[in-house]
Amino acid sequence: IDDYIKNDGYKGLDKALQREPEEIIEEIKISGLAGRGGAGFPTWFKWDAARKAEGEEKHLICNADEGDPGAFMDRAVIESDPHNLIEGMLIAAYAIGATDMFVYIRAEYPLAVEHLGKAIEQARSRGLLGENILGSGFSCDLSIKIGAGAFVCGEGSAMNNSIEGNRGMPRAKLYHQVDVGLYGKPTCLNNVETFANVPDIINHGAAWFKSVGTEGSTGTKAFALTGNVNNTGIIEVPMGITLREVVVGIGGGIKNYQDFKAVQIGGPSGGCLTYEHLDLPLDFDSLKSVGAIIGSGGLVVMDENTCMV
Repeated sequence: IDDYIKNDGYKGLDKALQREPEEIIEEIKISGLAGRGGAGFPTWFKWDAARKAEGEEKHLICNADEGDPGAFMDRAVIESDPHNLIEGMLIAAYAIGATDMFVYIRAEYPLAVEHLGKAIEQARSRGLLGENILGSGFSCDLSIKIGAGAFVCGEGSAMNNSIEGNRGMPRAKLYHQVDVGLYGKPTCLNNVETFANVPDIINHGAAWFKSVGTEGSTGTKAFALTGNVNNTGIIEVPMGITLREVVVGIGGGIKNYQDFKAVQIGGPSGGCLTYEHLDLPLDFDSLKSVGAIIGSGGLVVMDENTCMV
C-alpha cells in the first residue's frame, strides 16, 4: 500500500470525496468508459440508475468470476495491483450511495484472493475502508465472496444467488438489478477492469481518458493473448488497434512459421475472426458489425492446422 500511495494511489478517491456524487457520474459519462466485462454497456448509465433507485441500502459488486477460455486479465489486475481495484470500487460506491461492496471471485484464483485480502486489511487499517473514510462522512466496507467456479455465476442474477448462499442459477428478469438485486436491494455490478479505470479518470480527467482509443470506444483494453502465437500473455492496447497489429506486431506472428487461420474472441458468447478480418479495428462497434464481441478480452490465436470443430 505504501508503494501504491507513493504513485498517487487513493488520490482519485480523495478527489472524488470532495465532489458531489452526481459530478463523479458526469465525469464517467464524459469519459465514455464502457463496461469492460464484455457487453460494453455505458458505465455511467448503470451508476446513475443505481444512485436514483429507491432505498437507503444499496450494494456494489465486482465481477471477478472470469470464466472465458483463455482469459486471465482480471486475475492479473488483482494479483498485481489490488489497491487499484479497491480504489475504483470505493469511488463507484460513493457515486451510487452503496452501503457495502463485494468482490465475487472464483476459487481457482487463490493468489488473487490472498493478495486482495491483504490489500483490504491494509486499506482498512489506513481508514480507507469502513467508517468515515478519509474523514468525509462516507462509510463503506468490502468483502470477498469466493465462487465454486460455475461459469453461469458470471451472470448477474446467478451471482446474486451465489453470494446469498443459494444455488448459482439465473433468476427470471422481472426487475432490473439496479432496482432489485442482491438481497432484494438496488445493486450495481461491474467487472474488475472497469473499476480499475476509474481512479485514473478521476485523477486525470475525462478528456485525458478520451484521448486514447476511438470516438465510440474510448481508453485502452486489456487482452489475454494465447494460442498459436509466439508472444503470449497480457497486453494493454488502445481501443481501435487492428487485429493484425495485435497478432503480428505484438504477438510476433504465428508459431513455427505457420499460416494464420483465426482468432477466437469474446469467449463462449463471441466469435471467430479470420484472415479477412486482420485489419479490423478491435472496438465495440467494429466487432459487432461482423457478429463478434470484445467480451472480457480473451484472444485465442489458431494456425492453419487447428481444427475448428
